[in-house]
Amino acid sequence: MTDTAQPSARELADGLDRAQEERARPKVDFARWRDLSLVPVILVLMLIGFIVSPAFLTTENLVGVVQQSTELGLLVLGLALVLICGRMDLSLESTLAVAPSIAMWLVLPAEGDGFHGIGLFPTWLAIPLCLAVGALIGGTNGFLMLKLRVNGFIATLGMLTMLRGLHVGLSDGKSIVNVPDSFSYLGNATWFGVPGAVWLCLALYAVAGLVLAYMRHGRALYAIGGNPEAARAAGIRTDRITWIVLALAGMLAAFAGILFTGHYGSVSASQGDGWIFQVFAAAVIGGIGLRGGRGTVFGALTGVLTLQLVVNVMTLGGVPAMWNQFLNGMIIIVALIISRFASGERQE
Repeated sequence: MTDTAQPSARELADGLDRAQEERARPKVDFARWRDLSLVPVILVLMLIGFIVSPAFLTTENLVGVVQQSTELGLLVLGLALVLICGRMDLSLESTLAVAPSIAMWLVLPAEGDGFHGIGLFPTWLAIPLCLAVGALIGGTNGFLMLKLRVNGFIATLGMLTMLRGLHVGLSDGKSIVNVPDSFSYLGNATWFGVPGAVWLCLALYAVAGLVLAYMRHGRALYAIGGNPEAARAAGIRTDRITWIVLALAGMLAAFAGILFTGHYGSVSASQGDGWIFQVFAAAVIGGIGLRGGRGTVFGALTGVLTLQLVVNVMTLGGVPAMWNQFLNGMIIIVALIISRFASGERQE
């Protein structure tokens, strides 16, 4: 007969106490630090940039990097809000070009040198008209998605193509150089030694961050993106809020077009072409969830800075610009893989 040792009551009690202590022991909440995950990457990129070229840490170069991040940053901010709502908008890159073109077509005279408009409104209305065009584009996307129930990806892809064609048709495939003074001022103004576009971009990010973190309608975006049916059952007007977010994204893209046009003094026929890939790359590496309900504007901002620093370091290192698109695609894939295993959620 085999004598099997049985644990005593005291041993069982000690084991239970150890299990309870293990469960009660505080664990590291990595989700709390997700927004800061790119900060070490940015510091490493700055170190690499200094090693590659001493000119990297000069004021002129760093201000240039931040200046170049403003227009892209506004597009990323618009896309981040849309993605948090669980929607998609590919037309932002076309809005960057077509909104300023339509605004200038409406305010510039029908006669004179260069681009001919219809002179329907005074030139001081160029900025409000441009923002209104952006809101109209975003609102149209909302109508297609929310009222006609068209797939958001297909609808905004069609909108992207249509707006690109409209821009080329309005400009006759040429650059528009008759830029209103209000555009030029915002694009080239310097406030307290820093480009005005940078201050405006940071202000918009700060407002968006405060709204998402502390205001009821801002928190509703996460509820809509996470579970729209539950949000609707909780009394949240999901369609109205989503519609407003899509219109705001269009306005942000139009405002980015104003800054870009004013800074460079023209609207080229290819303005914004291919930007949507950079926009998605910055949003994804910044922690914005493609399935909705996850991400912050601070994370999106660090994604923009990371992408621009990578491009700047490559430029100073003598890497041809033709490799930028390859790098953006690789960054998106790596970020998706990391996000997949970090969150434990399938991405379909």
